Amino acid sequence: MKKIIPLLLLSTLSLVESFAQKKVLDHSDINLWNTVEDEAISPDGSYSLYDLEKGEKDNFLKIQDSKGDFLLEYDRGKEGHFTYDSQYALFTIKPWKDSVVALKKRKVKKDRLPKDSLGIFNLKTKNLVKIGNIKTYKLPEKWSGFLAYQLEDIKKENTKKEEEKDSVSPIEKKKDKPKKVSKKNGYHLVLRNLSTNTQDTIKFVTDYTFAKTGKWFAYTTTGETKDANAGVFVINMETMQTTMLHEAKKGKYFQLNFSESGKNLGFIADTDTTKIQLRPNELFLWQEGKATAEKIVDNTSAPANYVVSKHGKIHFSRDDSKLFFGLAKPPIKKDTSLLKEEIVNVEVWTYDEPKLYTVQELQLKNDTIQSFKTAVLLKDKRLVILADSTYMDTQLGDNGNAPYALVRNATPYELPSQWTARRYYDYKVINTATGETQSEVKKMPRMRLSPKAKYGYGYSRIDSTWFTYNLQSGNYRPLTKDAVFYNEENDYPNYPNSYGVAGWTKNDTALLIYDRYDIWKINPETGSRTKLTKGRKAKTVYRYLHLDEEEPAIDFDQKLLLGTFNEVSKDGGYAEYNPKSNTVKQLVSGPYSYATPTKAALTDKLIFTRQSFKEFPDLRFTDLNFKKDIKLSNANPQQKEYNWGTIALVNWISLDGKKLTGLLVKPENFDPNKKYPLLVNFYEKSSDRLHRHRHPRAERSSLNYSFYTSRGYVIFNPDVHYRIGYPGESAYNCVIPGITSLVEKGYIDSDNIGVQGHSWGGYQIAHLVTKTDIFKAAEAGAPVPNMISAYGGIRWWTGLSRQFQYEHTQSRIGGTPWEFPTRYMENSPIFNIDKINTPLLIMHNDADGHVPWYQGIELFVSLRRLGKPSWFLNYNEEPHWPLKLQNRKDFNIRLAQFFDHFLKGESKPAWMHRGVPPMEKGIRQGYELLDGTDED
Repeated sequence: MKKIIPLLLLSTLSLVESFAQKKVLDHSDINLWNTVEDEAISPDGSYSLYDLEKGEKDNFLKIQDSKGDFLLEYDRGKEGHFTYDSQYALFTIKPWKDSVVALKKRKVKKDRLPKDSLGIFNLKTKNLVKIGNIKTYKLPEKWSGFLAYQLEDIKKENTKKEEEKDSVSPIEKKKDKPKKVSKKNGYHLVLRNLSTNTQDTIKFVTDYTFAKTGKWFAYTTTGETKDANAGVFVINMETMQTTMLHEAKKGKYFQLNFSESGKNLGFIADTDTTKIQLRPNELFLWQEGKATAEKIVDNTSAPANYVVSKHGKIHFSRDDSKLFFGLAKPPIKKDTSLLKEEIVNVEVWTYDEPKLYTVQELQLKNDTIQSFKTAVLLKDKRLVILADSTYMDTQLGDNGNAPYALVRNATPYELPSQWTARRYYDYKVINTATGETQSEVKKMPRMRLSPKAKYGYGYSRIDSTWFTYNLQSGNYRPLTKDAVFYNEENDYPNYPNSYGVAGWTKNDTALLIYDRYDIWKINPETGSRTKLTKGRKAKTVYRYLHLDEEEPAIDFDQKLLLGTFNEVSKDGGYAEYNPKSNTVKQLVSGPYSYATPTKAALTDKLIFTRQSFKEFPDLRFTDLNFKKDIKLSNANPQQKEYNWGTIALVNWISLDGKKLTGLLVKPENFDPNKKYPLLVNFYEKSSDRLHRHRHPRAERSSLNYSFYTSRGYVIFNPDVHYRIGYPGESAYNCVIPGITSLVEKGYIDSDNIGVQGHSWGGYQIAHLVTKTDIFKAAEAGAPVPNMISAYGGIRWWTGLSRQFQYEHTQSRIGGTPWEFPTRYMENSPIFNIDKINTPLLIMHNDADGHVPWYQGIELFVSLRRLGKPSWFLNYNEEPHWPLKLQNRKDFNIRLAQFFDHFLKGESKPAWMHRGVPPMEKGIRQGYELLDGTDED
């Protein structure tokens, strides 16, 4: 034993030394971390591509085969796509960002900055072709062989001598000025044969498109010269024959689009060269075999009180029987003779308008271009109006083939929805062949169409039940009224939400609906149901994974891929459901969070990611059996060099007797015999995200867990369960006993506990610091200290009143201030602000569209009035969170300095000592740390 003990000691010392040698994350290290972006798998499943974005800056493209071997690695490459025949990979090549920044600092004009390039990589020969000055490019979606791309303008040096230029008169200069590419004139387009590399150039193209399945190409152009006519052209890509469909002097074209087969093409033409306000738009249709396009309707022949809209999307039914376009109400004409000082600028708000004025204002642009879906029956060119100015929203079924459309009207119920947070609609079922109303129903929850448009279906919160509505018979059927298919843990002062649906089986024979754990197959006519999975006993959640974005219905002739999640362990996985045997087989599971895979279009090969707190979600290749996977990316090998952290679930009992769960994050070199500063960060419930990876980055409003644990902090994220009417008290009852239970374990420094949260989390923190002095420092982002004034506020991103939030949703008061004045006061920190003894950092931005920033100001100026240590960060013109990278980096630096000062005893930064005066804003940030004498 005497020989063994020294070896064990040596091993232990070596382990301790290895931890000690690991780096501690610093702010500059976020620039080292990559994320996987733009992943794709080739249609035949033989190749994968993705790009690594480093430090939110430059991208590095990777193309690999099914064995994981690299075929191409290209710096600055991103946004890759495969051709449908899996022969080529195309990607964008961006300029180095530092180079662009350097040129901007030299005041180089925008049109002189480096442009994007296009990479065309032959997957068989490994040959790479690069094309510079790319503006846009497009590929056929369901066939291959060709590429179309537009070029940016290429500036040429003027070789004329100054004396020659001076000898030309101004009139001659203007006359001889060549036509230039621009958004108005169009850009030069190249149509390239990928196999032969032959290509044709088409000048001044304003729009272009491939048909989805048919081998056709269409484009619009303003003409090769200033005097040429504009026109619309189609090219048969099998014969390469070009046909002019329409031409007009100075014509403008909109909504160019093929049917999927390419047999039909629609577009809107405006051939008037004057500046009249009511544009004379015309709808044109070209059909295969015709020499030109045929005008279908214009403003003169349109239905009474309607005009042709250039904004309504043109598309076709999949069976080529109908064209859909938009009609609109004539615009309100402006009096262009008025001077600016003659125009009255006043907002007139009325109490009974369906929409609040602020909502109308935000929706003004959309309302101005609002169009109503109309069908053209291609057999006889007959117009069928489906939507109108009352029933504006249209749903089409069976890819436009269905005999019925569902239209809805929300107006009668919009006013009360501002405080109830519940939406209702009047619906009509419209016959798409005649335009006649088949049936109608009033005051219904939101309905969607089944794939074949046999049913409307939805979830009624007030009844807590799923329902179907037979479009032909008008029969309404509640499906789940006698069972629990609604949120079992609902803690809002509102009717519970549902768990959602997987979708419909073929021919609308059954609807697959979720309960808390399982998937049920329900007959839409009778309501009879069959449970497909057995997750409740093991508390395992099963959910169907849609692997085909175009999948109209779930195919019960094939095995289905399910995602699994265990509520106790938080482990994820994939399972296989066999419809024939009604059995479930677990394919893979473990202490990870698994993402929805991306499947190859033509095979069962796929790519997916899994992640944990320690494991980055690298890309993996496998097939639908998941028996073996190949790791493709290795995005962040540098992670092993850093002190990272570990994460685990912890449990405790709330002050009102509830069993609670939370997340506890510790440094990688955690020593239970030491005392650690604790940071508490929470929102509502986060424990289900146990296996979420948190790589170092500049967070917009929260703690970066890996960053703080690397620097010696322990982080606690407790779940909060709410009692309606008492959200602040609920947070106290859940969070504080969770903290004290950790302190009792002996490794938390009870004198150095901080708390941080944003928005709803920021409110709860503002409330907590009025009730306890357990925190030595706190940061509250976008907090609401005054629920009374906040109740009357506006959510500026949507224009909506905030009333619904307090009466029925997150704020959970359960009524109005005049119904429950005491609740509003008890839950408002502003009325107890004198009780705050915790230094408080507030971040609230002046363009916040969620929480009015005057709420943060109310809190700060009150603290300032009382002489309480507090600081206010306002990132100008930023919304609910700082989004610009430089501002996010700044916030992360200040947040870390704030907590390091109060919880770790580090020196105070200058900005905390004296602020950042307006004359120094954007010049001096005040990050420098002061010694003790400078702080006085």
